[in-house]
Amino acid sequence: MEIFLEYNFKAMDSIRQNKVARLIQKDLSELFRQECKEYALGAMLSITTVRVSPDLSYAKIYVSIFPSERTESVMQSLEEHNRSIRYFLGKKVGKQMRIVPELRFFVDDSLDYIEKIDELLK
Repeated sequence: MEIFLEYNFKAMDSIRQNKVARLIQKDLSELFRQECKEYALGAMLSITTVRVSPDLSYAKIYVSIFPSERTESVMQSLEEHNRSIRYFLGKKVGKQMRIVPELRFFVDDSLDYIEKIDELLK
């Protein structure tokens, strides 16, 4: 766990990193829509960004959650079910990737920030 937090994700990603990130984003979105919807606890999840480490062994998943009041409980649920989410992802991308990256989920609160700024400007 500590190794993941120290890993350096560079701003300039390689073409391979970008392709893997898009693949993970697409497949995770499908997973949350079909097989893992109980992990969202009734909230709507949207995978906004995926960042993959240069060696493709770690992935940072940025999730937007609506309604935002459920953010803490949904994030806790995602962390508790991280292994099963990674297993389902591995079943989907197993033919395309040799290693399924370790997943870490982060809240993407950019929509809340935009809404707050919009409210202040009114």
